[in-house]
Amino acid sequence: MQGARAAVGAAATAPAWLPRVVLAGNENTDRDTLVVVFLRGGIDGLTAVAPYGDPNLYSPSLRPNIVVRPPGEPNGATDLDGFFGLAPAMAPLLPAFQSNQLAIVHATGSPDPSRSHFDAQLLMEYGIPLQPNTSFTGWIAKHLGLVTPLGQTSLRALALNDLLPASLTGANGAIPLADPSSSAFPGQPVTEASRRAAIESSYAAFGDPLASSAQSVLDAMHLLASIDFDNYVPEPGAVYGNTEFGFAMRSLAAIIKADVGLEVGTIDLGGWDTHNAQGVFTGAMSLLMADLASNLAAFHLDMQSKMNRLTVLVMSEFGRRADENVSLGTDHGHGNCMFAMGGHINGGQVIANWTDGELLHPDLQYQGDSLDVTIDYRDIVSEILQNRLDNPNLAAVFPNYSPAFQGITI
Repeated sequence: MQGARAAVGAAATAPAWLPRVVLAGNENTDRDTLVVVFLRGGIDGLTAVAPYGDPNLYSPSLRPNIVVRPPGEPNGATDLDGFFGLAPAMAPLLPAFQSNQLAIVHATGSPDPSRSHFDAQLLMEYGIPLQPNTSFTGWIAKHLGLVTPLGQTSLRALALNDLLPASLTGANGAIPLADPSSSAFPGQPVTEASRRAAIESSYAAFGDPLASSAQSVLDAMHLLASIDFDNYVPEPGAVYGNTEFGFAMRSLAAIIKADVGLEVGTIDLGGWDTHNAQGVFTGAMSLLMADLASNLAAFHLDMQSKMNRLTVLVMSEFGRRADENVSLGTDHGHGNCMFAMGGHINGGQVIANWTDGELLHPDLQYQGDSLDVTIDYRDIVSEILQNRLDNPNLAAVFPNYSPAFQGITI
């Protein structure tokens, strides 16, 4: 990893990686820290969490080459509940599911019919599917604007990517930073104070919002630089992968455990647009699923001490078509699966409205080629916002929508 630094004044009884000052405030709150992982490109939910109990999945015309077989068969699923099963590469998530801290929602997603990655992602992240795109504020940004900051710093949300996702567009105190361990102020330490003051003065001359935005970034860099990421030691048994996603999850764990008041962390994991040679058992999708599942499993183990104040959401803009194409891949579809993990998630179950166990029947497929959306993703997010993030003002987050809670929280 980059940016190795010595521990910065931590107390003798505290881990070396902890920041010099613990800055979290508002200790009376029960609000969770929210982590949102967005799988960009449209994950094939029918592979990741296979509905092996639906006999239509094994129609000879549907997926003869790439289908996940029932449990016990070669290339078989890891059983979850007698109807759904995890793809082989997703099996590391089974312990979290069995601990009742991981729930899966299937036949879910955005009801918007768009099969454009760009449009589907924007409408989903703005929280306005089936509506004119007149809002340019993300659903997470709207949420943050409605609740009191948890900490005493300006860093409320961190995107562990190079760019701020649309879900955080318009949020105060949100910055993108792919590598938090490299956040130390550049240049010689002896001149840092004077150079920082010069930058602050320069931006202050322009007034808000530029001045406050620049100040927020500088403050966030200073705060994150106080955490010695390189010496962070995950909890026993938690091993993060040597991938960008693994590095991001490990970094986020260190930040949350440092109690600096972070309210939201977002991570993008791309590459799910598997039109060609999908690679369900070996190849592209298998590697991606292994990356996703193993690092979510590591995060679950690592964050047990924080799990009662933590909710993780994993979502994608849409799923893939029910049938494979001639290139042994799948094209843009509609319904999909979501994952929710946390100490107050009603886990150990797959929530789904799977009509008569045959939602993949040709007569029930969306537009004749895809899994339908029977549970709106806003139902899941809204329940978490209200019950775990103390935000009952759901109409301001998801305008013109009345959510139906699905029992995702306890």
